[in-house]
Amino acid sequence: MDEQPSTNPPDDAPAVAVQEAGIDSVWINRDLSWLAFNQRVLAEALDERTPLLERVKFLAIFSANLDEFFMKRMAVLRENQGGHRTQLLEQMRKVLEPMLHQQSEYFTGELVPALSRRGIHLKRWDELTDSQRREAGVLFDTQVSAALTPIVIHPTQPFPFFSNLSLSVAFVLHDDSAGHTVDARVKVPAELRQWVRLSADVAAGEQLYTPLHELVRENAYKLYPGMRLSAPTLFRVTRDAEVELDEDEEQSMRELVREQIRQRRYEPVVRLEFAANADPRLRQLLQQRFDLADRDVYELPGETDYTSLFEIAALECPDLHDTPWTPVVPKRLETDESIFETLRRGDLLVHHPYESFDESVEQFISAAADDPGTLAIKMTVYRVGDDTPFVRSLIRAAEAGKQVACVIELKARFDEKRNLHWAGELERAGAHVTVSGTKLKTHAKVALVVRQEPSGVRSYAHIGTGNYHVRTARLYTDIGLLTCDPSLTADISKLFHHLTGRSKSLDFETLLVAPGGMRQRFVELIAREAANQRAGRPARIIAQMNQLEDPAIIAALCDASRAGVSIDLIVRGLCCLRPGVEGVSDTIRVRSVIGRFLEHSRIFYFAAGSHDPLDGDFLIGSADWMYRNLSRRVEVAAPVTAREGRARLWEILELLLSDQRQAWQMNSDGVYVQLRPPIDTEERSGTDGTHQTLIERTQSRLSREYADDVG
Repeated sequence: MDEQPSTNPPDDAPAVAVQEAGIDSVWINRDLSWLAFNQRVLAEALDERTPLLERVKFLAIFSANLDEFFMKRMAVLRENQGGHRTQLLEQMRKVLEPMLHQQSEYFTGELVPALSRRGIHLKRWDELTDSQRREAGVLFDTQVSAALTPIVIHPTQPFPFFSNLSLSVAFVLHDDSAGHTVDARVKVPAELRQWVRLSADVAAGEQLYTPLHELVRENAYKLYPGMRLSAPTLFRVTRDAEVELDEDEEQSMRELVREQIRQRRYEPVVRLEFAANADPRLRQLLQQRFDLADRDVYELPGETDYTSLFEIAALECPDLHDTPWTPVVPKRLETDESIFETLRRGDLLVHHPYESFDESVEQFISAAADDPGTLAIKMTVYRVGDDTPFVRSLIRAAEAGKQVACVIELKARFDEKRNLHWAGELERAGAHVTVSGTKLKTHAKVALVVRQEPSGVRSYAHIGTGNYHVRTARLYTDIGLLTCDPSLTADISKLFHHLTGRSKSLDFETLLVAPGGMRQRFVELIAREAANQRAGRPARIIAQMNQLEDPAIIAALCDASRAGVSIDLIVRGLCCLRPGVEGVSDTIRVRSVIGRFLEHSRIFYFAAGSHDPLDGDFLIGSADWMYRNLSRRVEVAAPVTAREGRARLWEILELLLSDQRQAWQMNSDGVYVQLRPPIDTEERSGTDGTHQTLIERTQSRLSREYADDVG
């Protein structure tokens, strides 16, 4: 990748903050850094060590990530173009184009032949036999045609609407008898499977698929009887997802969000993608209609929508996937006692997806809903799946007469409709539903259960790094803390009072809360390590997160580096801090871990002058070190005080830092280099990667515990 310039950030982290903090020399533009992250995702698809269908999946993830990037960022970057923004847009295009070509070349030249060797054939129309084309024609007539709406693009008709991420085939229609031509368009229905399975001339035990869009293109003549079709052009549009609405005090947040969902369909087009050999006239027509510059238009040499490959990646071929993993039940929860009895004996730290989310966090809420001693259940909800058991538990509790309070973030991008639905379901059951205002998003992951016990009222809590979403809990690595520590539960109770009520200031004893004092507390903890280093006491910082971009945090880290503090940053996604810059970030190291699971945990460690790492300060929480998280979102981080929990967190951090299989290291020039284990080594540390090692250690721990029980 080309050297990344220290372009000032365009929005979330104000440029003045970077300049005032004096971190221009280490600053990496957030959007270029994000593209570098997606390049690491693409590398997983190209890595032959990755199982074949998992490579197909990563190829689809790469494209899905790009779709979201264009929807979220491009309209923002295109506003008020000029100066560094125009230069940035051009550089982003320059970085992105080689990646798109690499994706296409690898898919066509490597993956398709590799799949074919394993009996999975992906074939274009011109590769099909006559029998297969006849079968495809019948499928078009019986399964596809009725779902299509053939239209013409003509000055006498309204210009057709092109929905976001829609794939279309355009043609020139010729009425030879009248000597007239007109443009036409057929939308490829997203509701149908995008890879059509054929059976004709296919050997037993093998599978053959052809793209739906080619089926539509080759049979479209049936939709326009008597017309001749020419210049078939496959294209796809991407629209902006950032809808700005006027905030009317008389209009409820729900009405605003519903309007936002409606308007998103009509937001400006920010990207236009064409398959190879697009008709130049149709291309120019669409580009002008959508008011796009040349840099917003991409001609793709291979597939136009690689996200359709999720269908192929999901095929049931066990030997072509990662070895299946079933999360285990935490040992302390495999008893006859209630989860509340277990927590009274000490905090429980759970690590997903190695340990079961269903049998720990979900069980915590479910048990509270059914427990006659429960007085109240309170939860924050940022993203929740359609198959959520949490809302059903809350509804069950509310219908049983328990007090249920749920803070639902209606502005969670792309989950607004689902969250609106569940907010309504909860209200109908009698739950108290609070939605955040227009200024802040509630991104904290906390739940509180209040119980009446013989000794009095006691509260229990869950604090997590991930959403209450059962599906992503099997794919994302996250940390959860289950506790009845009074200092934590009192703070969480105070937080819910603030979220459901109103207060101007809050003083938390234990929790770090944004947008209040979280940033300042992290800056103080970083500064304390610098002071310890200067005083000759043990000092070290290790932080794992999704993204790093906050100028104040970066400035504090650079100050600590100048003092000589050893700093390791494990940042999966974008990172705006360039490590190893002489005199500024010499002692800072940045790595990113990409692999089977999506690294989603936020873990923060500070040595605190202690020689024993387990005597340092450990925190987990919902917030990345991003300007938006620390300034514009309600976030929570909590200390982990139990020694067993600290030991688990230290084990995780050590594995991430020793990983030589899934890790990438950022050099001082801002370029990431993939780490590889030495060829000739007896040392196994890090060679299997963090995820596989943790799976094996979880299995080993379970076996030892079982043996101890039997013994």
